[in-house]
Amino acid sequence: MEEFLAEDYLLSAVDVLVRIVEAGGAVIIFAGALTAFFKFIVAAIRSRRSDDFVTVRLSLGRFLALGLEFQLAGDILRTAVAPTFSQIGQLAAIAAIRTVLNYFLRREIREEREELEARPMLSDDVKSKGGAASHSAESG
Repeated sequence: MEEFLAEDYLLSAVDVLVRIVEAGGAVIIFAGALTAFFKFIVAAIRSRRSDDFVTVRLSLGRFLALGLEFQLAGDILRTAVAPTFSQIGQLAAIAAIRTVLNYFLRREIREEREELEARPMLSDDVKSKGGAASHSAESG
């Protein structure tokens, strides 16, 4: 009888933890979307440079990756106590999907960051040559 109560208590406690962790992930994703939206508006009004929009995407991507990690943590917690084979299968599918999403998101973030870091060197090289080439690089 006490064993049954202890398991119920543990299941209830884990359920609360799952909700907190998943809510944290949702808050992170929402905060990232809100932040990216305001950065997008500022970039659209101020400069309309493609580099500024890439920076917004990178920022949003970081929030999404972190939020996905929290969501996955919630899924893992959910199956931590006496999981059924069905729950384990669902966790495996969800973990695989989120891991693939996160992998490609992180890869895109890394590639765009590298591209952004390479751009100033390109424009500095063009500027050092002077003349019309410098002017056309700045306007593009």
